[in-house]
Amino acid sequence: MAGHSKWANIQHRKGRQDKLRSKLFSKLAKEITVAAKMGDPDPDKNPRLRMAVKEAKSVSVPKDVIDRAIKKSMGGDAENYDEIRYEGYGPSGVAVIVEAMTDNRNRTASNVRSTFSKNGGNLGETGSVGFMFERKGQIIYPASAGGEDTVMMAAIEAGAENCETSDEGHEIICADTDLNDVSTALEAALGESESTKLIWQPTTTTELDLEGMQKLMNLIEALEDDDDVQNVTANFEASDEVMDQL
Repeated sequence: MAGHSKWANIQHRKGRQDKLRSKLFSKLAKEITVAAKMGDPDPDKNPRLRMAVKEAKSVSVPKDVIDRAIKKSMGGDAENYDEIRYEGYGPSGVAVIVEAMTDNRNRTASNVRSTFSKNGGNLGETGSVGFMFERKGQIIYPASAGGEDTVMMAAIEAGAENCETSDEGHEIICADTDLNDVSTALEAALGESESTKLIWQPTTTTELDLEGMQKLMNLIEALEDDDDVQNVTANFEASDEVMDQL
């Protein structure tokens, strides 16, 4: 089933992030610094910073690391980062979106282009694959947050668009502009979420076999290994059997 496959994909991605914990901490700290610099250093007054801090806490980023990242934004020596989105195709024609924060556009563009080429993909122009995705808010709750009906009703009352439940937990989707309000309402009803963030949700997917998934994972891992890359999204779908073999 597509929903179950998607959860398998999410769990696989989370497992990889755990192995790259120090790099993940660094990228989340960068997002916190940028969010605080662009708005108010108080998370309660800055929705983007609030979400960045929540996401950092969800993967156990230490409080002192979060505090340092916020303080860094208020210093005169804080780096200036440009936020850039790259779009391209990976192996088997899978659409890929790469989000980066960089202090050197030329370096990042060159690295991303090279990574695509070395891993069977092609970097395209802006908009070349973006039409196959929608910007959405995603909120993840563990299964312990409540039964399917309980979480579904809370999501509806909070203004969410959709809620899918599996053995692993609950995935709630909302409009990107509603993420702060929906997540706040859900917190009041269900408590702290495991994850709250903006995502690119595919409107169409490409089914991959084991070989295709292995090639795609090589590309994604290489992209995520770049310090300038914050997030990588691909519109792949894979069966439980393929995910188990990975």
